[in-house]
Amino acid sequence: MAEYTDAIALLKADHRKVEDLFEAFEKARDSKRKRELVQEICTELKIHTMIEEEIFYPALRGKIEDDMLDEGYVEHDGAKVLINDLQSAFPDEQYYDAKVTVLSEEIKHHVAEEERPSEGMFAQARKADVDLVALRDQMLARKEELMAKAASKALPVARPSAVKLVTA
Repeated sequence: MAEYTDAIALLKADHRKVEDLFEAFEKARDSKRKRELVQEICTELKIHTMIEEEIFYPALRGKIEDDMLDEGYVEHDGAKVLINDLQSAFPDEQYYDAKVTVLSEEIKHHVAEEERPSEGMFAQARKADVDLVALRDQMLARKEELMAKAASKALPVARPSAVKLVTA
């Protein structure tokens, strides 16, 4: 499990992977390729948000700014709405590319918040009394379990936890 030095290195590697997938989507012209990339983006983001929400964020609660954690949950929920929508959509549908673009922009903002030098979530976590290596091990084990579920198409739908979905 030492592929990543600690929990933050694991999360940053996830960020880079998703950024690369969004970049590949922007270059894709074929509908089949676009759909494959979106499915992979959505799976990666669902697993990433789950390990953050189940393990990383709770370990930081009370040790870094609560507002930052609360914003993280709400930003995740905004992404989950688009993820669920995109997973049931097809590239020829209206707004498909726009939804992917908005999801990409939301993720870029979220990553910037987490990775901001000195006052971002990761910087605060490094200064806090948290065992980031033990967290890495827990998160990696959970990630492997979730990847196996994804491979067998058993990954659950992304459920918002901080945002109440209200229909018009």
